[in-house]
Amino acid sequence: MTGVGIDWALDWVRRSAAVVAERREDLIDLDRLIGDGDHGENLHRGYSAVLGKLDAAEPATVGDVLKLVATTLMSTVGGAAGPLYGTAFLRGAKVADAAEIDAAGVAAVLAAGLEGVVARGKAEVGDKTMVDAWSPAAAAAQQVADRGGSAPEALRAAADAARAGAESTDPLVARKGRASYLGERAIGHRDPGAESSALLLEAAAAAAGS
Repeated sequence: MTGVGIDWALDWVRRSAAVVAERREDLIDLDRLIGDGDHGENLHRGYSAVLGKLDAAEPATVGDVLKLVATTLMSTVGGAAGPLYGTAFLRGAKVADAAEIDAAGVAAVLAAGLEGVVARGKAEVGDKTMVDAWSPAAAAAQQVADRGGSAPEALRAAADAARAGAESTDPLVARKGRASYLGERAIGHRDPGAESSALLLEAAAAAAGS
């Protein structure tokens, strides 16, 4: 399999919902340490709502699935996560207007998602936000595409890079969001948005069998 299609996108949604449900308390705990403690609950609510719409969906493209995720998260998830993830998936949907996407398509989706997160949150790498996971993920996927790799390979590279990016937030001082009010007290705590980003991209790779 060199590309991934609609079935992959639907499986990604289901796997995302499952991992968010499984790790809900962990994400709540992370957010309680440096935020307002609602990240896990908000994402769980959002993905539960997405699952409720999947059976009635008749997507013709990968982008249709991503758009469903985007609009549902925007309308059901409170706090910063809804607008940030919603914008990421909406931007990604616009460049996934096909029934199947290759490695270059995966890279384009992640790059567009990153642009959306940056545009909405005004953060950059090193600010201790989800950008610290999305940026290396997009770069890793592009590297796989550039060398002619497959979509599953691009997704695995992106997931691995996102995991490393999430872990890199542990020693950082937050410069954006509620965590920025803590100053050096945020050091030693992982950014919950970076962690959830890594979980979702790992779910994407798993859905592609990589």
